[in-house]
Amino acid sequence: MYHTQTYDVAVVGGGMVGLATAIGLAEKDLNVVVIDAGETQAVTGAPKLRVSAINKASQRLLDNLGAWQYLDEGRMCPYDKMQVWDKDGLGKIAFDASEHGEHHLGAIIENQAISYALAQRASEFSNIQHIENQRLEKLAIGEREAWLTLDNGENLSAALVVAADGANSWVRQQSKIPLTFWDYGHHAIVATIRTELPHLETARQVFLKDGPLAFLPLYEDNLCSIVWSVPPEQAKALQAGGRENFERALTAAFDGRLGLCQLESELQAFPLRMRFARHFARHRLVLAGDAAHTIHPLAGQGVNLGFLDAASIVQTLAEIKASGKDIGDYKALRSLERWRKAEAMEMIASMEGFKRLFAGDNPIKKAVRDFGLNIVDNVSPLKSVFLQQAMGNKFNLPELCRATPK
Repeated sequence: MYHTQTYDVAVVGGGMVGLATAIGLAEKDLNVVVIDAGETQAVTGAPKLRVSAINKASQRLLDNLGAWQYLDEGRMCPYDKMQVWDKDGLGKIAFDASEHGEHHLGAIIENQAISYALAQRASEFSNIQHIENQRLEKLAIGEREAWLTLDNGENLSAALVVAADGANSWVRQQSKIPLTFWDYGHHAIVATIRTELPHLETARQVFLKDGPLAFLPLYEDNLCSIVWSVPPEQAKALQAGGRENFERALTAAFDGRLGLCQLESELQAFPLRMRFARHFARHRLVLAGDAAHTIHPLAGQGVNLGFLDAASIVQTLAEIKASGKDIGDYKALRSLERWRKAEAMEMIASMEGFKRLFAGDNPIKKAVRDFGLNIVDNVSPLKSVFLQQAMGNKFNLPELCRATPK
């Protein structure tokens, strides 16, 4: 029979958002357990298919949590330029960090590398218990605490549960929190591509009539990670048509900007869906990251939004604790829920607006796109606003995502 271990916070999910939340809470002297269905491993060999464009706000969070130093510099690519254009139109926009007094706009890093860096940092805390290769089997939320049973029979209790267990969150389903979702009617094809010309640390995105195609620079000069949003039948055809056909189609779709493209990995495709939980918080429960919301990968903002959740949870719980209140009481969590919902809705709405504006080849839409992109490209203050948004420098950033005064 297992003794029930008691914690302040139980984080379900040991991915990027879960571990970042745990470290931030541990730094605020809360006792945390992380329940991780898998295990975090160092990244070796060829680039992994899942990568993220980490913006400056997320980089500051990782830095302030003490995890950035554990990232393998040899496996990341800071990028200092960004180019966006309309495939058959005249609209284009280019950003250069140096024009705005910045060294970089962000960095492309494999998700697994970020998780591993966070796990290494988490292992330094005596008040974080990281349980790997264990699933949650039962969750019961009571008035004064939540009880969790692992599949090895171990029992835990916590004042608050943070669900960071991904888009198909088991905790969200168990808690019967309804989900608003719509299917974008597109699949994202992801792959690692070797290009004839070097990427020059530039992130590139072209809007095609069927959906956007992004080339994200990786840590080798001629390697990029692609995310290509296409209708499901086109995704099937591209996957089934053989390597050479795919390489030809990709090179043409990308206007040959980086010369001939060669496939360096398998091709993976997954359906794109927007999900938005009806409640981000309940009594003794908070949802974070993909468990609360998933958005179109149009601008690679999904994980950045998740990191904002993590930083906001840390800040709010520290404030609740400092005021002597119960960190799991829904009344105390409502302001956090409003903050996170508003931010997620704003991001979903802007992604949807972008997607609709850039979809199809309606001549009026094309004219608006071309005009809009070129106006932003040529008007310095507007361009600066767009750049600050891309870097994640918003007005109401959580403390952990702000620059620490030197």
